[in-house]
Order: sequence, then C-alpha cells, then structure tokens
Amino acid sequence: MKRRSWLGQLGLVLPFLIPVVLFSVIPLLRGIYLGFTDYRFGFEMRFNGLENYRYMLTDSYFWSSFRVGAIWTIGTTLGQVVLGLGLAQLLNADLFGQRLARILVLVPWAMPPVIRGLMWNMVFLPDTSGPLNYLLMQAGMISQPINWLNSVAWALPSIILVGIWGGLPQSAIVLLAGLQTIPKELYEAASLDGAGVLGQFRYVTLPSLKPIITSIVSLRFMWNFNAFGLVWTLTQGGPGGRTRLPMLFAYEEGFRYGNAGYAAALGNVMVLVVSLLVVLYLRKELKESEA
Repeated sequence: MKRRSWLGQLGLVLPFLIPVVLFSVIPLLRGIYLGFTDYRFGFEMRFNGLENYRYMLTDSYFWSSFRVGAIWTIGTTLGQVVLGLGLAQLLNADLFGQRLARILVLVPWAMPPVIRGLMWNMVFLPDTSGPLNYLLMQAGMISQPINWLNSVAWALPSIILVGIWGGLPQSAIVLLAGLQTIPKELYEAASLDGAGVLGQFRYVTLPSLKPIITSIVSLRFMWNFNAFGLVWTLTQGGPGGRTRLPMLFAYEEGFRYGNAGYAAALGNVMVLVVSLLVVLYLRKELKESEA
C-alpha cells in the first residue's frame, strides 16, 4: 500500500520534475564538466583539469569584467531597493490617482530587457536629437551633447541608471505589499510615544520590512550580476570594456572566440561567487534578526 502511495506521488511530481532535469539540471552539470575541459567549437574535447581556473587567476580581462560587474551589481541593486522603498511609500499613501499609478509603475518591468535597451538607446542619442541631451542643454546643465554610451566616464553610470529604472517597479511592488501588512496600530503607538515621521520609519517601517528587504536584495543581486540582454543592447560591453560585465565576457569567450571550455569555467565561477555572497548576506541578516 505504501509502495502504491509513493508511486502515485511520484507520478504527480514527474511532469514538473522532468522539464527541470532536462532544461536546468543537465545543462548545469554539463556546464560544470565543460569548465574542466579545453573544448573549442569544431575541435575535439579534452579534459584539462584546473587549467581554465589557473588561467583565470592571471587573466586581466576577467578581473576587469569582475570589477565592472561588482560596481554595476552593487549600484543597481542599491538603487532599485532604496528608490523602490521610497516609491512604495508614495504608492501606499492616500493620493489622487493611486490605482492608476500602481499599474503604470509596472510598465518598465513588463518590458523585455532588449526593448528597454533599444528605447534607452534613443534616449541616449549622442547629438541634440537625443531627448536627454536636448533637455539638459535646454536647462543649461550642459553646453554640448554628451555621447553617453560611448563615453569612458559616462557609459557605466548610464547603464546603471537604466538598470535601476528597469528593476525599480518589482522592488517597489514587493515592498508595497509588505507596507500594507504593517498594522496601523504600530504607527499610532509610535506616534503616542512621540515618534515623528522619520522615527516611525526607523522604528516601525524598517524593522517590519526587514525580511522582505533581505529577500529582494538577494534576488536583485543575483539577477543584476547575471545581467546580459540589457547591457549588450546598450553598449555590447564598450567602450573599451568599461561596461563589460562578467556575463558579457563569458559570452564573448564562448561565442566570439570559440573558447567554450573557458567560458563554462567563467560561468561556474560566477555561480559560485554569487551563491557564496548571497549565503553570507542571508546568514548575517538572520544573525541580526535573532539577536
């Protein structure tokens, strides 16, 4: 009887388990294995142990992409969460057009990354036909057009701005849902104790939202570190590698230069680094919450 029950439960799970194994587990295991080979497209695959990882330690292009990826990930994640919290507060306030605003705020998130990139490419046009240059020149903030996406100084800040814009709605909506679960009695009690608006935010809102903030920071960090489509559409990693994120570097090694084994090793390292950082962050947050 127990055997039949177990088989019945397995039969219910298999339709969902098979696609996960075929399209996630098997490619992941194959990628891990490829990272220990010298495989190049069109050539015989040979096992080379840790050679790819040894080379990675001395590869200046890898470390450059990793530095750019760290700046991009931290800047974008912080912007999405901090500004998302401010936007969530506005959406939670009893203001005119609140329902419409909650719908419209999802528009950037609903766009595919490539569409966002194409749209912002037009915004960042390097001459006066670009809306951003035109508005800044009309306001007297710049004297001549800036080539935003091809500027060594402005390319990375520009894509961080677009990244924040694209991920901001998700953070805001998740945090808005958290704000609506906070009992109003807590704010009333804090007000009676003499807490002002900032005091209520510090002692009521932030502690209540801490589990949600921890979750959204972890998720956004992983997604941002592995970003590809948006940045590729905007800059393709240029100028001079100033916006070459680790995922773009791995893509170039694998599909432009044919170094599939090295590209797989890069992917393995990225998965390991992101997983380790997220685990450390979650452990720190859990310890603080238990204290």
